[in-house]
Amino acid sequence: MIRRLIGTLLLGLAAPATAAPVAVDGGMVEGIELPSGVSAWLGVPFAAPPLRDLRWKQPQPVRPWNGTLHADRFAPECLQPLRGSMQNHYFGNEATSEDCLYLNVWAPKGAARAPVVVWIYGGGFNIGSAAMANYSGEPLAKDGVVRVNIAYRVGALGFLAHPELTAESGYGGSGNYGLMDQIAALEWVKRNIAKFGGDPENVTIVGQSAGAMSVSLLQASPLALGLFAKAVAMSGSGFGGMLGPVPLDKAEAQGRALQAEVGATSLAEMRTMPGDRIAAATTRRDPIVNDGHVITGTLDEAFVNRAQSDVPVLVGYTRDESFRPFPTVRTAGDLEAAVRGRYPDRADAILKAYAGKDPARAAADIARDGTVGLQMADWAAAQHRHGKAPAYAFIFTRRQPYAPGITFSDHDPATVGAYHTGDVPYWLRTREALNLFRQTRVWEPVDQVIEDEMAAALVAFAMTGQPRSNLAGRWPAFDPAKPRLVWLGEKTQVIAWPNLVAMNLLRTPLLEPRAAGTKPRD
Repeated sequence: MIRRLIGTLLLGLAAPATAAPVAVDGGMVEGIELPSGVSAWLGVPFAAPPLRDLRWKQPQPVRPWNGTLHADRFAPECLQPLRGSMQNHYFGNEATSEDCLYLNVWAPKGAARAPVVVWIYGGGFNIGSAAMANYSGEPLAKDGVVRVNIAYRVGALGFLAHPELTAESGYGGSGNYGLMDQIAALEWVKRNIAKFGGDPENVTIVGQSAGAMSVSLLQASPLALGLFAKAVAMSGSGFGGMLGPVPLDKAEAQGRALQAEVGATSLAEMRTMPGDRIAAATTRRDPIVNDGHVITGTLDEAFVNRAQSDVPVLVGYTRDESFRPFPTVRTAGDLEAAVRGRYPDRADAILKAYAGKDPARAAADIARDGTVGLQMADWAAAQHRHGKAPAYAFIFTRRQPYAPGITFSDHDPATVGAYHTGDVPYWLRTREALNLFRQTRVWEPVDQVIEDEMAAALVAFAMTGQPRSNLAGRWPAFDPAKPRLVWLGEKTQVIAWPNLVAMNLLRTPLLEPRAAGTKPRD
């Protein structure tokens, strides 16, 4: 009942008219016409359900169906922990299931060879949903693109390596099943999206956090070559030395440890266990593994060898996010102690590079630049150095206007600033999703200005390969001789990339400059 009420809120009070049936892999699907005039096909299968013997298998072809599939409601999200209603990004409870390899399509009425924007959700490779209101494809479809949200397996059900899985794989590796799901969904888009008015040769993949990390991995994966023409990543990548891929033997050992935790004697027994028991396991597990199939080395190696999908990229981050924040810093003494504790061999140089700022601001900038900043800057630099297509960059700086007195279980409005994921509803025009069940924001006119700027840049990038917007104009391509990015906030402008040179001091461990012609270290 709750799910149907939420569906009514999202799709309008009147019963939606049906959209014309479309022939796709597996059979006919019939969508719905939304009150906005956008057509939607929700819960379309792109692979067979990964159940029983297909748990921890590469996604298999869709099983054909008889008659017409009524694609009028979202499929369950992949099995994962649920979010509490007092969390910041709470958009309603969703059904969960291992039977979750479905996607959603939104298309403008009468679309013909329209640009396609495919969204890959974040969530640390442990949670995420293709149906989340914050990720709705309807608003950008109104702007003229075909929008697709794809699902992929998460947690230990989507990212588990194991010696027995390696032995049965046929390619000498295991793990990365969630990434294989993403690739299978993109292959489905390539084969089918023209039926919805999309251009299969003009697909832009877009992701945030783990979704952005996925975008970087897809750009480097040999299995994803030819499946997309552009890439957008918000706050995450496999560059910068933070995210694997880990060696196969290490990942297999983690899989053995998980097997011991759940008390199984074999892989076959693990495949018979309830999925929630697997998902609840707490054994350490690095999600991304060098399996020799999806991932064949580091991102640095793929780019140095010019093996990446050489496509335009748009990358960036938010001002106040970090994957490794410092303890609370209020004074210059606090800042010095924090920096010397983390970077004892180069603290003087770092303190000098970030001097002249409020200590709390300097600490936030250092924590950001040493994690997500490096991840995005290294990506832009690698694409410029080893590709022909351009790279573009942004930093999002808007602190959202919170409703008076609002509280969250996982989020402090007084301190979060321009937080991780805070830019997403501006890019996707989904800000009102944050007020779906209670008013958490009181939006101001400037928020509409920022949204128009960001959504326009994203749509322009999907259409032409170059972001442009009203206030920033044509965005500058990354150039190490004059590195610039677009500052997205109350005042949108093109600026010099903040602290770009100083970021090199923040690598852990500090890497010496590589000699010309040498390959990066793993």
